[in-house]
Order: sequence, then C-alpha cells, then structure tokens
Amino acid sequence: MKILDRYILKSFITTFATVFIILFFIFILQGVWLFIAELAGKDLGVWLVIKFLLFYSPKMIPLVLPLSILLASIMTFGSFAENYEFAAMKSSGISLGRAMRGLTIFIISLSIVAFIFANNVIPKAEYKFVNLRKNIIQRQPAMAIAAGQFNAIGDDFNIKVNKKDGEKGEQLTGVTIHKRKKGEEYATIIKAERGLLTSSESSNLLQLELFDGYYYEELKTKNVRDEKKMPFAKSTFSKQIMNIDLSMLNKNNMDEEQISQTNSMLNISELNYTLDSLQNSYTKETQSIHDNIVKRTTNTLSRKISTSERDLSNLEKEGDTLKKDKNNLLSLLTTSKKQRILDIATNNTTSNITIIKNSKAAQNERMKNINNHWLAFFEKFVIAYACILMFFIGAPLGAIIRKGGIGLPIVFAVIIFIIFHFINTFGKKLAQENGIPPFLGSWMSSFVLTPLAILLTYRATNDIGMINMDSIIHQITKPFQKLFKLKSNEE
Repeated sequence: MKILDRYILKSFITTFATVFIILFFIFILQGVWLFIAELAGKDLGVWLVIKFLLFYSPKMIPLVLPLSILLASIMTFGSFAENYEFAAMKSSGISLGRAMRGLTIFIISLSIVAFIFANNVIPKAEYKFVNLRKNIIQRQPAMAIAAGQFNAIGDDFNIKVNKKDGEKGEQLTGVTIHKRKKGEEYATIIKAERGLLTSSESSNLLQLELFDGYYYEELKTKNVRDEKKMPFAKSTFSKQIMNIDLSMLNKNNMDEEQISQTNSMLNISELNYTLDSLQNSYTKETQSIHDNIVKRTTNTLSRKISTSERDLSNLEKEGDTLKKDKNNLLSLLTTSKKQRILDIATNNTTSNITIIKNSKAAQNERMKNINNHWLAFFEKFVIAYACILMFFIGAPLGAIIRKGGIGLPIVFAVIIFIIFHFINTFGKKLAQENGIPPFLGSWMSSFVLTPLAILLTYRATNDIGMINMDSIIHQITKPFQKLFKLKSNEE
C-alpha cells in the first residue's frame, strides 16, 4: 500500500505543481496588466519592478491554490479512471476512499500551510506592497513624470519635460508646466530651460527648482471689452522654486479605498484587537448620538420657551384642573406662544432628522469598516477550508467522468471555480453593506458547494451513477456525423 500511496501522491503533486505554476504565472500577468500604467515608461529599475511584483504575488495565492487543487484532482483521478487503474485497484480490494487517504492527509497539511500563509505572509506582503506604491514617488519622484508627454499631477498641474538626466532622472530639460485650478477658466503656463526635482522620504513635499524661464498668466477681468482682448501677464525668472504636495502625486497612483482598508494587512490577533476597538467605538458613538439629540431637544425647549409670571400664576391657580385634564395646559398660553412652540418643535424636528441622517451615514461607514475586518478575519479560515473542499469535489468528479488530460477537466474546473468565486464575491459584497452577517458572507460559497462535495464523494466511493462521457459525447456528435455523411454522399 505504501508503494501505491507514493504513486498516487507523486502523480498528484506533479500535476498540482505544473498547474499551480501555470495559473500563478497567468494571475501575475493579470497584475502586471492592472498596474502597467505605474510600471511602464517610469524609468524604474529592474529590482524595483521585481519587488513590486513580489509584494503583489502573495495575494494571488487564495485564488490560485484552490483552483490548482481542483484542476489537479480532476486530472489525476480522471486519468486513473480513464486508464483503468482504479479498476485494477478495486479488483485488488482497494476502494476509492482508501486510495484517497494518503492524498487527504496531504491536502489537510496543505490547508494548514495555506492558513499560516494567509495569516502571516499575505498581511505583511500587502503592507509592503501598499507602502511601496505610496512611497515610490518620494524615493524616485521623477518616475511620476515621463519624458516627451504631459503628465497630470493632481487636479491642478500638467508637466511636460523634453529630457530627463541624472541617476534618478531628477535633472529635467525643457520643462513646461500648465497650471489650472479645477473649475477655473484661466491658466498659468510656466516654461523653463532646466529643472531639478528634490524630495525627502520624511517630507510630504516635492520641490521643483526651475532655471532660466518665464511664466505666462491669463488675467481675469470684469469688463467684457477687456476680456475680449485676452489680457495676460508675462514675467521672466532666473530661478524659481515650486513646492508640490506629494499627496497629489499619490492621488493619481494610488487607490485611496485600497489604502484606507487596512484589514488585509492584519493577522488574526491584530484583527481581534482592532475589531474590539471598532465595535466599542461604534457603540459609544451610537449612544453619543442618542444622548446629543435628547439633550439638544431638552435645551432648545428650555431655552426658547419662557413662561411669563401670569402663566405661572395661572398654572398655580388652575393646578387642580390641570391634574384632571392635562390638555388644558395649552389653553393657558397665548396664540402667539402656541405658534412659537409649534415653530420651535418643527425646526427642532427638522434639525434632528438631518442630524440623524448624517449620523446614520457615518455609522453605516463605520459598520462597513467593521464588516470588512470581519470578512478579512473569516477569509483566513475560508482559504484553508477551500483547499479541502476543492479536493473532495475534484477527486470524485475525476473518477466519475473518467477523463484525464487538459480538455474536459479544465471545463469542469473552470465552471466550478467560477461558481465558487461568484458566490464568494456576492456574499462579501452583501456582507459589506450589512445585508447579511459577515460570517455568512464569507462562508456562503463553502456552504453552497459542500453538499456537492459530499454527494460526489458518496457516489464515487459507492460506484453510483458512474457517467460514461464517451457515450454522452457520441450522442452529441452523432447528428453532425450524419450531416457530414449525407453531404459526402451528395458529392
């Protein structure tokens, strides 16, 4: 049996390693395409690009690993069934369950490694990746400016340089700056023969020194006749220093939402601590909003409504009547005071509604942040379970369809993985918006596909409903064969 276990394990690992490398390479290429605008034409060193991809690649493991296990399982066990190796095992008294035992131990071990990887390596890599993208301009500010074209920096600046020199491309030649604030028609154009970019990793400002140039500024005038003359001001300079906020550069090169969502950079212990703090903050903020509205309403009424001495004396005299009929309280007030009370109540209610709406929107954002942290927490366990789930779907499915190779197994693997990924994405989006609990959103795809894994394993181990794919394919291709036969006879 040890020889058989080694043979099955070797066949699976060989197929798994090949599939994993191919899929991982494909997903990395997708990442390169996603960030091609940040990498191409920026004069980045080879090592910096490698580091960029190295920090990006770990987040692809949760997608690549389950798909690789699924495809390798279908191909390996499909090949065994197609070559009648399972028939030989069964004739020797070895069931499918026994044949899967060694691989089951391997997959469980692999799922534990996947959990450790997701809990320790992926958060650190994500932190490094985001900070590399965020600080890459501070270390190499010239990378934001490609020579020979206009480069948008923030909402106000467009910079073009004819040539870049220096070790980091900080020496610029032929600088043209087009500055126009958002919403304004009038622009300032600055041209300089030379320029020098300087920055510090500890500073948020990018300093641009311009030499031997001039600036042209359009002037705004209220006189229509003067406006038609297009007035402007022009001045020359030998040296001019411009300070540009680096956050404007990062705005064009960073996904702000991705930076703000730090949940993917935390491990389980850090997520537990953060979730406890966020939940306490959410509860305190909710209570604070409630107390502020109550206090505001009380203070408004006590401050705005003053009872005259006459009203007080009337209240004392008619106290017994009021105890019997509290509705007579309004009868003690004049018509003007009644109207004033109604106006105050209306304004106060409108104001409270506005406060509640704004507070509700802020609380929804806080709850969304909490849900994102819960999703990141559960995702580390889902990755480990997905490895086991995909194996118990792929292995019996391969034994049932009796097809190895890269044809039919890829079709089944892609269909199953698309269903898994779609349900997983849908569940997470629904949980983020607080439509369902984060636990259900994270585990929804696993809950849906687990019965399929149980059913396929049961049918395969008990030889129930074995599908002969050759007969199915023959029935599909039979009409086409008849059609081609008729055409050949006519010719």
